[in-house]
Amino acid sequence: MKHQFNTGKTWILSLLFMLWLPNISNAQCTFRNTAFKSGEFLTYNLYYNWKFIWVKAGLATMSTVESNYKGTPSYRCSLTTRGNNKVDEMFVLRDTLLCYSSTEMAPLYYRKGAREGKRYYVDEIFYTYDNGKCNVRQHSQHNDGTHTWQKHTYDDCIYDMLNMFIRARSFNPENWKKGYTVDFPIADGDSRTPAKIRYRGKTNIKADNGKKYRCLQLSYLEYEKDDDKFKNIVDFYVTDDENHIPIRLDMFLRFGSAKAFLVNIKGERNPITSVVK
Repeated sequence: MKHQFNTGKTWILSLLFMLWLPNISNAQCTFRNTAFKSGEFLTYNLYYNWKFIWVKAGLATMSTVESNYKGTPSYRCSLTTRGNNKVDEMFVLRDTLLCYSSTEMAPLYYRKGAREGKRYYVDEIFYTYDNGKCNVRQHSQHNDGTHTWQKHTYDDCIYDMLNMFIRARSFNPENWKKGYTVDFPIADGDSRTPAKIRYRGKTNIKADNGKKYRCLQLSYLEYEKDDDKFKNIVDFYVTDDENHIPIRLDMFLRFGSAKAFLVNIKGERNPITSVVK
């Protein structure tokens, strides 16, 4: 599994199957959206830890708009990061995550295009829900330019990082206690991996817009087969209100660690009641 969402990703929509019209009406992978609406736009400052020094490294943006995926009303969500020239001298980062989710929150499509250092790769997932099953077609374009494709059918639902992230914003944590865990399978272009979100309590976080927010702390963990244990990939802090807007992300990367702090919010769905006076 490539843990690249950890900084945000560069995914650009490219390949779609023109003869496929997804049938979501009978899918078992739906959920209700209470956290965001079309037109939400979030911006973040990125910081990298380089040789024990935190440096401002670039910007990240996350946007969600109403769209249409092959005849199905949907949300189009993208998360993009761009390192600045200073960081480019150490490590080039040009990443984007892109997903389509039905308005009932069933995953439809996912694409990740990542340039990290000298390495470039693309992952894609296409979802269908025939006969009450979750069918996925996975595509990987590797750094050497070769491609691999595979198909799988599952009785349970499967998710990608971004579809799972926007879905988790509508979780209701009212009765959660520290340590509460939500288990789910995660996919990329060529694999399926057990993953989980773990609730770690509440804390106050100051954003880069000068405001302090009461936040829920959540950890995203993936199973590492080689170590036979779950590894913490991202800690994210979301507003303790109905929006569950990410205020800060702590990302644990193969090449170090990074943080993202909220700069601006536009188009939120619900009143932001988590600001600490």
